[in-house]
Amino acid sequence: MSPLDFGAKMEATSEITGGSLHKYTEAPSVCQGKLMSTTETPVEALLARPKRADARRNYDKVLATAREAFAEGGEATSLEEIARRAEVGIGTLYRHFPNRQALLEAVYVNEVEEVARSAEDFEDGDPWESLNGWFERVISYFVAKRALSAELMDYLAPDSPLFTTCRACLLSAGEPLLKRAQEAGVVRTDVEFWDVMHMLGGIAKMPLADREQVDRVLRVALDGLRYRPES
Repeated sequence: MSPLDFGAKMEATSEITGGSLHKYTEAPSVCQGKLMSTTETPVEALLARPKRADARRNYDKVLATAREAFAEGGEATSLEEIARRAEVGIGTLYRHFPNRQALLEAVYVNEVEEVARSAEDFEDGDPWESLNGWFERVISYFVAKRALSAELMDYLAPDSPLFTTCRACLLSAGEPLLKRAQEAGVVRTDVEFWDVMHMLGGIAKMPLADREQVDRVLRVALDGLRYRPES
């Protein structure tokens, strides 16, 4: 099971090759203390941004461009193409990300962090709507990252520390929403967090499904979580 697609077939972990990313942490991460690569590089190194404003802008441009490019082109996307689309020199890209694996990892970990942090948006709303809202964020993430996961699976073991701790990060973010909905009596109590995540991962991997179909199946699947008193 992968933390995000739940299984060696569906996901990958992360490992820095060629050294860690030496940057500075500017804000606490919801995953700090949980995520660690197989070379014991702390998550802060993958989530941090450069301290200088100009370097931070270039870093963010490369990361955002890489996310889109990997989603569109997968393994066919070169670092040179990413640098061109981000409008930075290839030397600038390599200063932030010493190799392709480092860039893949940074995109991966930052997406995990983004999905986990988004659970905070739903902490105070209606328990059922909040749970649905966060799971919709999760399915969007799963769908968008399929190409990235496929490339990571080419060279990463599914049982590395980052694989396991990414799951812990998502669990700590999403399980409270599920528990709150169960305590409110709107979600069946025999459901566990990873039951739902397996379900979302399977929906995201439906072959030849467009986004409209994914959303429709998601609505049907989530409706099955509702608590229904025995008649």
